[in-house]
Amino acid sequence: MLELLNEHRCFGGHQRFYRHASTAIGLPMKFSVFVPEGAEAGKVPVLFYLAGLTCTEETFMTKGGAQQFAAEHGIMLVAPDTSPRGANVPGEADSWDFGVGAGFYVDATQAPWSTHYRMDSYVTQELFDIVTSELPGDADRVGIFGHSMGGHGALVLALRNPGRFKSVSAFAPIAAPSQCPWGHKALGNYLGPDRAAWARYDATALMATMQSPFPQGILVDQGLADKFLAEQLYPDAFEAACQQAGQPLTLRRHEGYDHGYYFISTFIKDHVAFHARNLQG
Repeated sequence: MLELLNEHRCFGGHQRFYRHASTAIGLPMKFSVFVPEGAEAGKVPVLFYLAGLTCTEETFMTKGGAQQFAAEHGIMLVAPDTSPRGANVPGEADSWDFGVGAGFYVDATQAPWSTHYRMDSYVTQELFDIVTSELPGDADRVGIFGHSMGGHGALVLALRNPGRFKSVSAFAPIAAPSQCPWGHKALGNYLGPDRAAWARYDATALMATMQSPFPQGILVDQGLADKFLAEQLYPDAFEAACQQAGQPLTLRRHEGYDHGYYFISTFIKDHVAFHARNLQG
């Protein structure tokens, strides 16, 4: 059962925040939804947004500025939290880039994380089903995008579930986590030392095994003043993998833009429009 925590009128639609008992996570989870005007008349396209490290289900809805553009296109926006809360795993709140607020959108296989840290199943199965059954989302018109850790999540979950997600884009994604410190820490702890297990949650490694999984294209925006670009993000590696796979990719590099929501809000209109084109029908 969904518990409506609060609701706000927004660009003709409604911005809502929910809590529910998650079966995938085994704990209460929160998520936010922008429901556009007209959704009461029938199913509407859905766009999942996955946020980055330290963020919550509120971050994108308050900082991204996406609702006005979603309203124009009649798209529902959905933003889950970035990890379980209250799992009480020892050490889960010791660092900002692992544990609480840093679920990395994987299903952990290593104890003690494997009990509750199951963000892959939560997003792609449980929340997807809630949005398309209990809320007016159209299961045949669902896209996904995200930022940083969430950009990694969007790319990976789309590549792993091309039948569920019809379009994908990202802002400054962690595009090759097997090659960067954030990824080594997260994947090593959540999935164990087997690099083959890491590859299943690495967008660059996944793309290297595919042939044009999204022929309509993938959109990625990257700020060139992003302090994490060189050490953590590796967009060039993902670009090379896309070229090898015959995957159309628009990778836009922006002088002067950093890693934060000023960057995201500048280009959010383009991303919503990109998904709107791909989710028509």
